[in-house]
Amino acid sequence: MKHLLSTQDLSAEDAIRILDTAEEMAAVNEREVKKLPALRGRTVVNLFFEDSTRTRISFEAAAKRLSADVINFAAKGSSVSKGESLKDTAQTLAAIGADAVVIRHWASGAPHRLAATDWIDAAVINAGDGTHEHPTQALLDSFTMRRHWARLHGTDSQGTDLSGMRVAVVGDVLHSRVARSNVWLLQTLGADVTLVAPPTLLPIGVEHWPCKVSYNLDETLEAGVDSMMMLRVQGERMNASFFPSTREYSRRWGFDDTRLRALDELGLKDTIIMHPGPMNRGLEISSAAADSPRSTVLDQVRNGVSVRMAALYLLLSGDTREAVPATTQSKESN
Repeated sequence: MKHLLSTQDLSAEDAIRILDTAEEMAAVNEREVKKLPALRGRTVVNLFFEDSTRTRISFEAAAKRLSADVINFAAKGSSVSKGESLKDTAQTLAAIGADAVVIRHWASGAPHRLAATDWIDAAVINAGDGTHEHPTQALLDSFTMRRHWARLHGTDSQGTDLSGMRVAVVGDVLHSRVARSNVWLLQTLGADVTLVAPPTLLPIGVEHWPCKVSYNLDETLEAGVDSMMMLRVQGERMNASFFPSTREYSRRWGFDDTRLRALDELGLKDTIIMHPGPMNRGLEISSAAADSPRSTVLDQVRNGVSVRMAALYLLLSGDTREAVPATTQSKESN
């Protein structure tokens, strides 16, 4: 049994194989009949303890396009809301024959806990755990960047990495599992990553992450950047004043219309603007930037289905040994 829990576990070879498989799945998604029989007879459970729209629908579409049976399980309105434990829920899923569990949980480490026990004999995919990681989001972001990087250099994206690409990840890094997963994966793929945020929105120990840190977005732009990844300000996770006001945050760390125009003025004509969604328009990103030709927001959503198809296929098709990190395999064998 294999799992996809963290981008830190992925080697460059692992990551590239997933991205290359996603390219093949993207070709399927461009056909009139967007379906493969690869996982016919398999059951995929979407186990979501937190609200989600994009991620849950993306995984559901991915599983159905591979002909798997899909069960959507939401904590609200279920036995979980009555106090049922993760263990009891997992054993219930095992009893109905789940082959893969896609789990989003408010507690950091919950997917690892599920994968490390004998509660269920199924592949576990981390769809976001607390403020820890969101590996498939990072993979779809890298997939989107790799396609752009390949077009820019006139090469085939398959089999290539992101060597030389300059990526700025901007905003609420402290509460962002997307940022954590992206930093590790982008570093593995050879990109040069800079985190840009107010000091109050950077986690303790960030100096040990494989990236640079800046507090000034304009200086980062002037130094040159190929991809701007704007992070959502997660107000629901904040119980203190992390910045003076939303107006001040937008002025200093938001990608507004002025900074959008600055890309042309700085000669950064090929820089793309990314956002994992949902967006707080007018706060971390302006509507003009979100809707500009530089924006890859809808491409990211589209590419998410292909990447999640690749993850499910590699985990459940039986041809997975090279696609799953050895560190994960060793943990499971203990």
